[in-house]
Amino acid sequence: MGRAKKAVLAYSGGVDTSVCIPYLKQEWGVEEVITFAADLGQGDELEAIRQKALDSGASQSIVGDLIEPFITEFAFPAIRANALYEGRYPLSTALARPLIARRLVEIAREVGADAVAHGCTGKGNDQVRFDVAIGALAPDLKVLTPAREWGMSREQTIAYGERCGIPSPVSKKSPYSIDLNLLGRSIEAGPLEDPNVEPPEEIYAMTVSVEAAPDQAQSVEIGFEQGNPVSIDGLRLDPVSLIRQANALAGSHGFGRLDMVENRVVGIKSREIYETPGLLLLIKAHQELESLTLAADVLRTKRQLEQQWADLVYQGLWYGPLKDALDGFMDRTQQTVNGTVRLKLHKGNATVVGRSSASHSLFVHDMATYGAEDQFDHKAAEGFIYVWGLPTRLWAANQRRRP
Repeated sequence: MGRAKKAVLAYSGGVDTSVCIPYLKQEWGVEEVITFAADLGQGDELEAIRQKALDSGASQSIVGDLIEPFITEFAFPAIRANALYEGRYPLSTALARPLIARRLVEIAREVGADAVAHGCTGKGNDQVRFDVAIGALAPDLKVLTPAREWGMSREQTIAYGERCGIPSPVSKKSPYSIDLNLLGRSIEAGPLEDPNVEPPEEIYAMTVSVEAAPDQAQSVEIGFEQGNPVSIDGLRLDPVSLIRQANALAGSHGFGRLDMVENRVVGIKSREIYETPGLLLLIKAHQELESLTLAADVLRTKRQLEQQWADLVYQGLWYGPLKDALDGFMDRTQQTVNGTVRLKLHKGNATVVGRSSASHSLFVHDMATYGAEDQFDHKAAEGFIYVWGLPTRLWAANQRRRP
């Protein structure tokens, strides 16, 4: 842990990051702490958070609106990559960390800081994402991690804050740890630490229960241009509005809940609950459009690389060389991913019921049909099958000759 004179702290307004301010100054000798709170569409009262940082001892408290770049520069590439960590989690929290890290570094340069700091604990994923991203963007800056090193329990942390003039939480603290942004919510801790405990309905906020979802199904049509979602039900929307609308539509029908045991970067398993209604809906629609517009070998190769892309982002390697190289592949494949996908939302499900691409569909009706207009050369199949099956027949004959 290096010493620093001026540090820019990633700030959320919670107990840990608030206590980080006096702790950095009093215990580690940091002369000046500047805080940065990112607006990622979470709906927090950011002016109150900005003031709390000042009241906790920050010399300057900065709030930044990062919603638009969060969607266009991070969420949309994830949609184009169909990014699902371990085949399920669409990286709603992980995608925010490299963006926050980038802005922390920018602010550090602007104010002449020699360090950045965060309040992540020692067994979570976010510490890896912040540390690695900052190291890639600004290897000269020190990274200060007080919550990873102070060794205090939550009760001790609150008591330390009270001694420094930071009031303890007024209301009874929820047993859950929640991270929220425009792409979704992650919920963990408390009774959810037992993977055999059913999540209570009270933890959900972006999705209704299946029981409360409408009895009537609703169709929704998603339009894409070069792999990016651009419209819902024929109405063209800006990226942020589109995500909000997708969240509202999918969430109102109970679609977008995940309950999974995932493998953290640090090597432990963790039970996680996610609500990501819009992001999962858009990825599902995007996958379907690719099935219509990408060649078979490209599609199969992309499916393999998608998992690698998702792993890299989850593991904090957004700014790494392999992720950069994979981006080139993903972007190249998306040039023909243009068209619409129609889904039916009903009782927690989103079922694809139609897909079309006026300019790039590789589905040729006259080749696929069994009707009178069929243009497929059926006679060619015999020769194809002879050559295709030849290696198998030769192997089988060899096996039969063996004693």
